[in-house]
Amino acid sequence: MSKTLVLAEKPSVGRELARVLGCQTGGAGYLEGSRYIVTWALGHLVTLAEPEKYGEQYKTWNMESLPIMPEKMELVVIPESARQFGVVKKLLHDPRVDNLVIATDAGREGELVARWILQKAGCQKPIKRLWISSQTDRAIRQGFNDLKDGRLYDSLYRSAQARAEADWLVGFNVTRALTVRHNAQLSGGRVQTPTLALIVRREDEIRKFIPKDYWLVRADLGKFFATWKDGQGKSQISDRSTAEALAEKIKGANFRVTDIRRTPKSTPPPALYDLTELQRDANKLYGFSAKDTLNIMQRLYEQYHALTYPRTDSRYLPADVLPTMDERLQAVAVGEFAPLVRELRTKHAPLNRACINDAKVTDHHAIIPTEERADTVRMTSEEKKIYMLVVKRFLANFYSDYRFETIRAELTAMGESFSSQGRIELDTGWRAVERLEDEEEADEQVLPTLAVGNTFLCENVQLKAQKTAPPARYTEASLLADMENPAKYIKDTELRGYIGGGLGTPATRADIIEKLQSAFYVEKRGTTLIPTSKGIQLIQIVPSELREPLLTAAWERKLEGIRDGSVRFDGFVKEIRGYTKELVKRVAEDDVQYVHDNLTRTPCPKCGKMMLEVKGKRGTMLVCQDRTCGERISVSLETNARCPECRKKLELFGEGEKRTYVCRCGFRERADKFRERYAQAGASKAAVREYMKQQERQQPQEESAFAIALRKAMEQQR
Repeated sequence: MSKTLVLAEKPSVGRELARVLGCQTGGAGYLEGSRYIVTWALGHLVTLAEPEKYGEQYKTWNMESLPIMPEKMELVVIPESARQFGVVKKLLHDPRVDNLVIATDAGREGELVARWILQKAGCQKPIKRLWISSQTDRAIRQGFNDLKDGRLYDSLYRSAQARAEADWLVGFNVTRALTVRHNAQLSGGRVQTPTLALIVRREDEIRKFIPKDYWLVRADLGKFFATWKDGQGKSQISDRSTAEALAEKIKGANFRVTDIRRTPKSTPPPALYDLTELQRDANKLYGFSAKDTLNIMQRLYEQYHALTYPRTDSRYLPADVLPTMDERLQAVAVGEFAPLVRELRTKHAPLNRACINDAKVTDHHAIIPTEERADTVRMTSEEKKIYMLVVKRFLANFYSDYRFETIRAELTAMGESFSSQGRIELDTGWRAVERLEDEEEADEQVLPTLAVGNTFLCENVQLKAQKTAPPARYTEASLLADMENPAKYIKDTELRGYIGGGLGTPATRADIIEKLQSAFYVEKRGTTLIPTSKGIQLIQIVPSELREPLLTAAWERKLEGIRDGSVRFDGFVKEIRGYTKELVKRVAEDDVQYVHDNLTRTPCPKCGKMMLEVKGKRGTMLVCQDRTCGERISVSLETNARCPECRKKLELFGEGEKRTYVCRCGFRERADKFRERYAQAGASKAAVREYMKQQERQQPQEESAFAIALRKAMEQQR
């Protein structure tokens, strides 16, 4: 009997598909049933070959061998995944298998994962495509009942292939050219480099900013405050003596209300989440990195089946999802959400129509709960936080607009003008579920009942000294926002409309930010991202086109053209080859010099050259200045372990048996002793190992019961 082979992207997804399809037997790397055989990749199994594959001359990095322009880009099996590729290849050529279902992630990169595997394995069998946005049993069954012809996605694959080859040509060639030209580990790329340029540009604005002093005069009228305004409505006073004279003038004066303006306003529910917006909120509210949020979302999608596909850039739903709303509401009707859902279902409250827009749904719709009730008991605190964010945003869109009235009162005293602003809530609407405070609301106060002609005695005067503030440094949240929409940095108005989803995709932006830190171009201080000297210098020496989002805008326009058939794949790649040659030539001829300004007096144990001190994402390390050596030595590692004396986070110094926990307050303890104390606090060995792993992985976590017990045990012994 012939069978259908199903190719998933990850083992966890493959096993879920196998369970629903009744595939219960099998071996390493696959599961089999009466009709289907399910196998999986491990992410990518196949990738584009590195330069060394195309000739001995490319094994040595030198300018003479550049640019690297293979006539045909070759695919290679990733060594770490070779065993699983062998399993998949054997199944693809199994005589029992007469057709294939591609069940990798439904998007451009997911299509590339599958097609490269088929190409490398030499498979020519008929293809169907599974295209679903959630991993619930119902979604899987419906998807298999509505499989698409694989040929419909050929242009999507060509678009993904064009993107991959273009990134290879520019990335490898520019990286080698920069590294050889400046004898430093430097890299460039169409997404990474303009993202770094945003951070460097912001830092330059901050450094050039000259703060100016100004003063605000606020009259305390007992039940509320009123702020001085000039004839143009501005409240800033640039001269201190003028401000002091004004404050003295109105002290003890009577203030008379001359005008009251009431303005009814309403705010609709915030749009449903896409990945980037969710990453931004998770960073602002909980300090989660973009990568942390994406990883959590993947678990909520794949393991818990609680949320729909996370790697989406759409904040809308298609109309055909509407019939499932009641089931989704029932699925989230637990805990604090139960009474809210009960009320919504009793009233038969409809979903906000603004959420429905088929034209704005791309490969996947907005992130919402599935019809399957989530097992929140098994969730970690981080998983619950992300799940709750999505559920709140989902429920908010079943409520009416938030309605309020702003009240602006104008007052006069001693010939001067003052104003006071407040708001009165008329209908909390969606804010009954999700309370978001805007900047305007933060500046408002609760006003008493006012009428024109009312007078109030000035009981006191506040003279507030202020300084004009420079632009804020980027956090991951604000950087994600500009990566998603960098149009303001594109001068070409025609291309501005083609920036598409921005710099990178929702699925890759987290990795880009991580790479900027791991390459030591950016360091994180608290929640802010600051460019290092290495990052600043890189932006100064890379070709100007790579600094701007314009390149991505132009590429995205043509990649979309390849997808819709209006642009030829061969023509695009030929253009990229010519562009790459020009970039390499400009790097080679540039006379700008790169200077290491973080050189230490510590010699490299391998080559003897002085090492560089760099601050990475997880701590400080020494790196050999010679790129061909590549020696690295860990100096200190920032951990989540808490000092038992002052409760600040500990740093882990040294390597191997000499590793020691150190605190600024003076506390020091060898790592092995630290673990012993933890074990003495009553934790199991497994719990100790898991806790220590979490410390070293730098996962954000609340202080556990074991950590509290450890601290108490250490306090008793000291």
